[in-house]
Amino acid sequence: MKTKISLICLLSMFTMSFIYAQTYAHGRSGTYTKPTDEQVLAKLDKWQDQKFGMLIHFGLYSQLGIVESWSICSEEEDWIPRDSTITYDAYKRAYWNTINEFKPEKLDPESWARYGKQAGMKYVVFTTKHHDGFNLFDTQYTDFSITKGAFKDHPRSNVAKEIFNAFRNEGYMIGAYYSKPDWHSQYYWWDRYATPNRNNNYDIARNPWRWNQFKEFCYNQIEELMNGDYGKMDILWLDGGWVRPAREGDAQRMGRSYKGNQDIDMPKIAAMARRYQPGLLVVDRTVPGEFENYQTPERGVPDTQLDNPWESCITLGWDWGYTPKDQYKSPVQVIHTLVEIVAKGGNFLLGIGPKPDGTLPEAVSERLVKIGEWVNKNGEAIYNTRNTSMYNDGKTWFTQSKDGKKIYAISCLEEGKPLPETIQWKGNEPKKGSKIIFLQTGIAVSWKKTENGIVVSVPKGLPADQPALAFSFSPAG
Repeated sequence: MKTKISLICLLSMFTMSFIYAQTYAHGRSGTYTKPTDEQVLAKLDKWQDQKFGMLIHFGLYSQLGIVESWSICSEEEDWIPRDSTITYDAYKRAYWNTINEFKPEKLDPESWARYGKQAGMKYVVFTTKHHDGFNLFDTQYTDFSITKGAFKDHPRSNVAKEIFNAFRNEGYMIGAYYSKPDWHSQYYWWDRYATPNRNNNYDIARNPWRWNQFKEFCYNQIEELMNGDYGKMDILWLDGGWVRPAREGDAQRMGRSYKGNQDIDMPKIAAMARRYQPGLLVVDRTVPGEFENYQTPERGVPDTQLDNPWESCITLGWDWGYTPKDQYKSPVQVIHTLVEIVAKGGNFLLGIGPKPDGTLPEAVSERLVKIGEWVNKNGEAIYNTRNTSMYNDGKTWFTQSKDGKKIYAISCLEEGKPLPETIQWKGNEPKKGSKIIFLQTGIAVSWKKTENGIVVSVPKGLPADQPALAFSFSPAG
């Protein structure tokens, strides 16, 4: 009981004391290798058309209302605190035992999918297993699964299958998140030794049998997800980039987050997954090479435009999973981020965390609705677009149709400020004598070319709370 109370006390410490302290983020790989498989290239092109997706974190950490998985990792960081009144081992045992409490009896992935669709989201990535090793699918290779705990007798106990089906029924592209590290597995964190950090805690070279068991474990679980039992898959999104083959300079670059050659044989895994799912996008995050089909900078947007496929994964709140006192970004912030990302050539994967009962927090659903009010009126400037060489002027961002026959100008407006009478930008001039169309209404607006650039008249009578104004026109030349 004392341990359980301590965990509850930890919740408050997480959500308040550290809400602004977290500064970590994964950057993007330094190089990009373009796929050669024609089916993969076709899927990648389709994925680049989608622009906006949902990343869902859901698990034992949702029940506890704390940051996902990391509190059981024995590293000293501001963003992974633990209750100092109990021992680390006692804390881990209490965390594992949450499997006996986690019962999302109001599980409603259909509403998650509907709200996401209303927001304009086109693809989903769901955490089938995070670093803590808790599986949200019915795996044969461990008992540490939602189908073996408190929720096992519920008709929807195979949560991953329910979620994939719900989103697939709404027309989303489907992605399975899978953590390569597994802190519950004896093949990764062997209880013969302490667990000093996120890495495997034994010498792979001296214990090859154990590491080979872990490689087989990963292969078998990914095969369960890809073999058709969970339907058609578009993306295999692999997290835990420190689990990777050794490369020259890795130890210097990665510091304590790196421990030798943690090769799990990605060529074998990718080949198997694509036998079941032809054209599957494999996203081995932060591991450059042929199995990182697109790059995934985390919690931030690249400073400049990128030509290779990429996706920024950013939380709606502060944490990836549900925390009761989380503070969420406004719909305007999300829309502005989406516009900037798309103008720079990327996709935006927005992270949300359902409550432990399986419903969305009201603040999340409200924001998704508001986001959709803008996106669904201005989606022509977002979806199926590509970047332009001149991609922004101040707060105005530019995209273009895939055939290059239309340019879109999207002017982000300051939240809470009155609407301007005109919008002005330099570069990306309209064709002489052509029309500039205001996307929300489809009606042409007046414009002129001046020494200071293009000046466009803002239509009268618009609602005052416009996040951004979007226009289309034929490019000059």
